[in-house]
Amino acid sequence: MADSTVESARFDADASLICIGDKNILAMSNKDKQNDDVAAMEKIVSLCKRRGFIFQSAEIYGGLNGCWDYGPLGVELKRNLKEYWWRRNVQERDDIVGLDGSILTHQEVLKASGHVGGFSDPMCDDLLTKARLRADQIEPQSGTVLNFTGASHAESDFSIEREFAVLIREGEDENKARKTAKSYYSQFLKDGRISPKTIELQGERAEEVTDTIRFNPATGSLLTEAREFNLMFQTTMGASAEEGDENAIAYLRPETAQSIFVQFKNVLETSRVKLPFGIAQIGKSFRNEINPRNYTFRSREFEQMEIEYFCTPEQGMELTDYWLEERLSFYEDIGLPREKLHVLDVPDGERAHYSKKTYDIEFEFPFGIQELEGVAYRTDYDLSKHMEKSGKSLEYFDEATKTRFVPHVVEPSAGCDRTILAMLCEAYDEETITNDKGKEEMRTVMRFHPRMAPIKCGIFPLLKNKPELVAKAREVQKMLTPLMNVFYDESGAIGRRYRRQDEVGTPYGVTIDFDTLGEEGPELKDTVTLRERDSMKQQRIAIADLPMFLLEKIR
Repeated sequence: MADSTVESARFDADASLICIGDKNILAMSNKDKQNDDVAAMEKIVSLCKRRGFIFQSAEIYGGLNGCWDYGPLGVELKRNLKEYWWRRNVQERDDIVGLDGSILTHQEVLKASGHVGGFSDPMCDDLLTKARLRADQIEPQSGTVLNFTGASHAESDFSIEREFAVLIREGEDENKARKTAKSYYSQFLKDGRISPKTIELQGERAEEVTDTIRFNPATGSLLTEAREFNLMFQTTMGASAEEGDENAIAYLRPETAQSIFVQFKNVLETSRVKLPFGIAQIGKSFRNEINPRNYTFRSREFEQMEIEYFCTPEQGMELTDYWLEERLSFYEDIGLPREKLHVLDVPDGERAHYSKKTYDIEFEFPFGIQELEGVAYRTDYDLSKHMEKSGKSLEYFDEATKTRFVPHVVEPSAGCDRTILAMLCEAYDEETITNDKGKEEMRTVMRFHPRMAPIKCGIFPLLKNKPELVAKAREVQKMLTPLMNVFYDESGAIGRRYRRQDEVGTPYGVTIDFDTLGEEGPELKDTVTLRERDSMKQQRIAIADLPMFLLEKIR
């Protein structure tokens, strides 16, 4: 039952991912690294579908862009993350309580917070492909711009006067730019039998540009002027919705924070907490993203794990640093190494207007260093705005000083789906091993931290045609099932069963063999072979000791 020699072959993770229309396209300037990282990401995405971690939503109907469904293993991984986050931040502390706010949100709440009328992104369209891009995410480009005033086709009397331009970057062929322009003008042809190649371009003029963001990096095509795009999903509710009643408008919440702020007074009075204290919430949020991209990283429906930690004005800056370290420690404890976590101290001018201090915790994904979580000192902005709009007091009365004031708040806000994706990327590994027959083979293994792994233990009778082995394996399964998620497998060679569990990240495997029955000696009776996923080392352990051993590892 040994696995033998190991030769590591981990992939690098440092690329960028852009979105063209509704398709995710990996792109990077370094071609060698691009190929490595594209391949790595493709393998992760393939494994996630093949083994039941993540599926495209409504795939049989062509897919719902920006929405994802977590399969049997994915939902266990996500549940483990959320439960551990809750245990660390609520159950094991006496200064944080929980909340589960409504997803449907009163429009007045979002007016007070600034989301209604102010929650939008600059959007522009590719004039050729109609792909929609975030204007603030286009990297500046330099090169030569070919400007055209129109196009014509003599044989058909086709003629159009409409300005268009194509960017030619260094090393690119200007004839390719002309081909792009002809494709643009051909969409105005009424005769579908005319080839775009026969169109004559008019008024060609070249100019040099530096650091422009007016062109699509993927096509070189001119973009429309940026315009604001509302990111919130609006709905109507109640019988009056059919009558066009403005009061019937509600929104799917764009963040979980606002329900915490508007329930601050109720939580304060019912929980009898004192400053500093926090309110924690895990829940779905919705944003109509212009370009969902990077697999599950940026989605239109996503889950947040968020704390609003209320404090006095004097404590705000110190607690921001405190929560930064708490969150970094959390990520290490779920298997994300500190060396792949980056802290960005967001400078003045780039923070949200209400923030006095913000740290972004970022992770090295295969598609680049991207944000996992923000730790923001929001001052008293939120409670003050809701006091002003609602006319209700959200002040805190300090018994010690006999004073009333609006508490300040520090907000550690993490993306659950982004954290899941980070764990998947970090866990994925390929290595060459030598099997029992002396031949090399590739082993795919998901090196999840045991407390995060969807399945904690695989249980294998050595042979399925030996009733006594199967019966004993079922006993072990029955003993462990109330304590953790286990998987019973009696199909195929034992090595193959190990590989299947390696690929889904199961940290431990228990094999019930003839030693377990005492056939090789009474001293080994009621012991099993325990195999560790990462090292593939094996040891004998008493069945009675299994629960305590495994529980210590997965906690």
